[in-house]
Amino acid sequence: MSTSPLAGPEQARHALRTMWTIRRFEEAVDDLFARGLMHGTMHLSIGQEASATGSCLPLRADDAITSTHRGHGHCIAKGADLTRMMAELLAKETGYCRGRGGSMHIADVATGNLGANGIVAGGIPIAAGAALAYQLRGEDRVVACFFGDGAANEGAFHEAVNLAAIWKLPVVFICENNKYGMSFSTEKSFAIEHISERAAGYGIPGVTVDGNDVVAVHDTVAEAVARARAGEGPTLVENVTYRWKGHSKSDKNLYRTKEEIADWRERDPILRFEDRVRAEGLLDDADIEAARTAALDDMKAAVRAANAAPDADPSDLLDAVFARA
Repeated sequence: MSTSPLAGPEQARHALRTMWTIRRFEEAVDDLFARGLMHGTMHLSIGQEASATGSCLPLRADDAITSTHRGHGHCIAKGADLTRMMAELLAKETGYCRGRGGSMHIADVATGNLGANGIVAGGIPIAAGAALAYQLRGEDRVVACFFGDGAANEGAFHEAVNLAAIWKLPVVFICENNKYGMSFSTEKSFAIEHISERAAGYGIPGVTVDGNDVVAVHDTVAEAVARARAGEGPTLVENVTYRWKGHSKSDKNLYRTKEEIADWRERDPILRFEDRVRAEGLLDDADIEAARTAALDDMKAAVRAANAAPDADPSDLLDAVFARA
């Protein structure tokens, strides 16, 4: 059965609802932080929903992902439970990591999410390691490795991609190029036009795609996943997208113009997909509104359930740090 968002009404509905769920989750988190109900820090991916959704659609349930500090969308697209996600961010005992990890360290092994990572490029060697384990065990599994444009300038990127290329590991490297590494523009941090061009240095395919087009992302990643599964090694996929919000909750967005942000908001990946499925007769206005409503209802239910959960108990905070004698 095709996983393409355009394969039929069911696939279109699933892709649309996933993107709306990511959007509503991020908006809820933004609101909770603003009201002082959530602590620590957070990095929102509003505007990048097509990248996470399109990249995860071709993956099987037993395939894995590694994520980033901006990883809520990846977690949701891979099938995470919204209540457990929200509980984690609210430091509740029922969260994925019992409230210890928070926004930047959510992991859900049951759905193949090997974990978000607060270290820039930290998930890239983990992805290569997981792919090596699958290869050595003869398992038909693929790892999708998400990272940002800033991570592509870290040494861990070079080392992991190089090893994956040499050993033909079943991993797809997915660079979400949202144009800024914190506040530093990619126009100043790269001497090449496309980050995917770096693939040539490792002897693997490199593809740049419109990261706000969920269909284009899906088709590109699906081909890379098939290649990896066939034993042909990794691919470097660059999803060119944009984050509407600042780098983190403390970012005042002083390094980019309102006009630039407004221009990218006009390229809203969710509204673009709605227009496309409507035009192709896959979904009508009622279907689209139903997807929007379902995502919002799911989010409200997750917030209510997470808020009602017990707070994480600090008395056993160190239990997972030190081994018992």
